[in-house]
Amino acid sequence: MKLEAKSITVIAGETKIVSDAALQIGEGEFVGLIGPNGAGKSTLLRAMVGVRPRNAGEVMLDGRPFESFTPRERARRIAFLPQERRVEWRLPVRDVVMLGRYPHHAGFGGPTTADRVAVEQAIAAVDVTGLEDRPAAVLSAGEKARVLLARALAVEAPILIADEPIAALDPYHQLHVMEILRDQARAGRAVLVVLHDLMLASRFMDRLALMSDGKIVAEGTPADVLSDSRLRDVYRVDAIRGVEAGAAWLSPWSRASERA
Repeated sequence: MKLEAKSITVIAGETKIVSDAALQIGEGEFVGLIGPNGAGKSTLLRAMVGVRPRNAGEVMLDGRPFESFTPRERARRIAFLPQERRVEWRLPVRDVVMLGRYPHHAGFGGPTTADRVAVEQAIAAVDVTGLEDRPAAVLSAGEKARVLLARALAVEAPILIADEPIAALDPYHQLHVMEILRDQARAGRAVLVVLHDLMLASRFMDRLALMSDGKIVAEGTPADVLSDSRLRDVYRVDAIRGVEAGAAWLSPWSRASERA
């Protein structure tokens, strides 16, 4: 399944937040949407999944206009993990994750065997086993983030879109979540992720799209997109680079202005 955004423009008041942006993702791809704060990344994602209206452009889902699908059909095809991590319900963790199965139900029947299996697999995948009966609202920020990722995984949608899924996580769980998302792509899903960690972006992603001032200014492999000149122009940083176990990596090291 393929999700494609064409010439997306989003305007708030007199400010153009996203300008003529195009982005697509297909099955088996792990794509990162990167860029500095305020570049328009989250707004573009929300416009692509129908959470935020767009002022111009179109979104195609598997070759059809996005609006031609019913909300339930969209929810079965696209699992969306928003940036906000608020969990105020007193529901236990298992029930929060079970909410991911809602798009698969037309009536008021209880959970099916398939629902229970999907939920247990998602809970195990994000390493919150043992927390199933605790109220989600009392969990730490990192635990809540993983529970909400489990809810998205439980949908078992062919397209998974996550906005900063590793925010609030410790290094161990950042790596774990990136491995989970990469495995989802390797299993055939289309996975699109917004993130700020350029080291993880350079290490894990198949393809990167770089946004700046509401526009996508570069797209391609991490090596192509994360050039020294682009890091300096867009992020205003210099980086150090290396190779570990055959995988290239980079880490922002100093503000470019410090060396100017």
